[in-house]
Amino acid sequence: MTNSSNQLDGKGLYYSFLAGAKRVFENQQILNKMNVFPVADADTGTNIASTMRSIVDTFIPTTNIKTTAVALADAALVGARGNSGIIFAQFLYGFSNEIKEDGSISVQNFAHYLKNGVQYAYQAISNPVEGTMITVIREWAEDVYKHRNEVSSFNELIVLSYKKALISLAETKEKLAVLAKNNVVDAGAKAFVLFLEGIIEFFKTGRLKELISARNIVKVKEIASEEISHEDITFRYCTEALITGEKLNRNKIRRHLESLGDSLVIAGSEQKMRIHIHTDQPSSVFSFLNTQSLISFQKVDDMVMQQEVTQHPIAPIAIVTDSTCDLPQDLLDKHQIHVVPLTVHFGDRFFLDGITLTSEHFKKLYFKNKDKVYPSTAQPAFKDFTNKFNYLSTHYDDIIALQLTSRMSGTWGNSSKAAKSISLQTKKRISVIDSTRLSGGLGLLVLRAAEEAEAGTPYDEILKLIETWKANSLQLVTASTVKYLVKSGRVSPVKGALGNFLKLKPFITINSEGAAETTGKFFTESKAASTVLTKIKQALVNKKVWNYAITHFENEEWANWYATEIKKLTGRDPLFVKQGSPVLSANVGPGVVSVSLLLD
Repeated sequence: MTNSSNQLDGKGLYYSFLAGAKRVFENQQILNKMNVFPVADADTGTNIASTMRSIVDTFIPTTNIKTTAVALADAALVGARGNSGIIFAQFLYGFSNEIKEDGSISVQNFAHYLKNGVQYAYQAISNPVEGTMITVIREWAEDVYKHRNEVSSFNELIVLSYKKALISLAETKEKLAVLAKNNVVDAGAKAFVLFLEGIIEFFKTGRLKELISARNIVKVKEIASEEISHEDITFRYCTEALITGEKLNRNKIRRHLESLGDSLVIAGSEQKMRIHIHTDQPSSVFSFLNTQSLISFQKVDDMVMQQEVTQHPIAPIAIVTDSTCDLPQDLLDKHQIHVVPLTVHFGDRFFLDGITLTSEHFKKLYFKNKDKVYPSTAQPAFKDFTNKFNYLSTHYDDIIALQLTSRMSGTWGNSSKAAKSISLQTKKRISVIDSTRLSGGLGLLVLRAAEEAEAGTPYDEILKLIETWKANSLQLVTASTVKYLVKSGRVSPVKGALGNFLKLKPFITINSEGAAETTGKFFTESKAASTVLTKIKQALVNKKVWNYAITHFENEEWANWYATEIKKLTGRDPLFVKQGSPVLSANVGPGVVSVSLLLD
């Protein structure tokens, strides 16, 4: 397609989108800073950029307009994040669904399909609010339709209608009080106008080489960090899912989910839907969705944490970990610690550890599992870490991530690869540390690093301290049986068979390399516990305890016993005693107790 063309084919459509996405990538932080509606969680830029990156990364252009449009819409639906991203994806779905031609389309038909496509986006939103992205898209599409017979090329049409988009964007401040109060336009609407600007620039220059570089653009512009007054958050978690099935019932899904939160958007078709909702009960959302369909993607963002990071950051260094750290929510909140969850799988159903699958929900699935499917676990994907690091790089000077031991999971590997990628693109320092620990042992290291960051300890110094702390940490685990350790692959079947026959209680040490060593097997749990206490007494000779933590799975009695006895040795209560994460519980089974100490 050229500047003067009155026909649009698949390649022209694809490169136009690439140009628009490039402009959004370049202004990602600006969009994050101005994000105050529907929730001031400062992530609209990150979300819309992620949505567009899915298009950039997954599609190969073709001249067929219908094929291209459908592929663009599908890529956007799969990669959509946040309110704006899902609305944009649904608009693309509507536009692609309306196209009748294969080869190319005229200016007139393009305008017609755009106008109809807007209606799909409105249908996806539970309670459409004017003065947002959806308004600007609608008014722009209406203007395109209005001028469809007055222009001779797509270039003229986009340039002419862009003026209306600018007017509509400026008017968002008049339509929403929260925007007027903060003297900003709607962030999602601004993203769409930037998208149009990128397309216009491409029409003017036609520089394909510059567009190809958009695949690598993540670096964002800096703007002044003036204070923006944020509204109260009604529901804490921005929750999203991609579901697939046959004849998915949009109305049934909408009716059920409306009782669990607000900002509900359901995009897609009867075979594939993207769902977005703000809720305090993400686990309830996914419990329901699992009864309706197969969930192929799920994401939960903590909007309270995002708001605090934006408005009340307590340190210039972000501390990141994974869900196996087992730190209670109040400590994560207090120290602004960012968590990337692992996943827990029951057959073809999967959940986000500790978020869409709480400890209580896990117990119900575990003990009432009619199909006797034993749960398995998996590390976060590379993209989960790139999204997290990309977002944090817009709010922090540096990032330090402590992950569970690499001897038991590939989490550290994916985190490291993502850190290198985002660090190269943003020029921010991102260090990923193999903690050689998990559960409470990891949690103690993470908490201490967070406290040092809050105290203003320099980045390089914290990294050195972490290595010292690792050498001074101790993690001891007892289990009521070896049966579950065999199922999870932590103990060989041969050794497990003998242990089960003798009803032995294994005693496990997490060694300095982060590997689990079975250092003893006992006939009684009391004997195993006595051995743990002896090990702790030996470790405390000439050393003091900085803090300690106890986690368990369905063994509260012995967990509390450890707390009582260790308090006698140290003179202090444990940092926490709690049920371990579903990931820990899935791998060791009921009856396990993990005791972790960090010494000075």
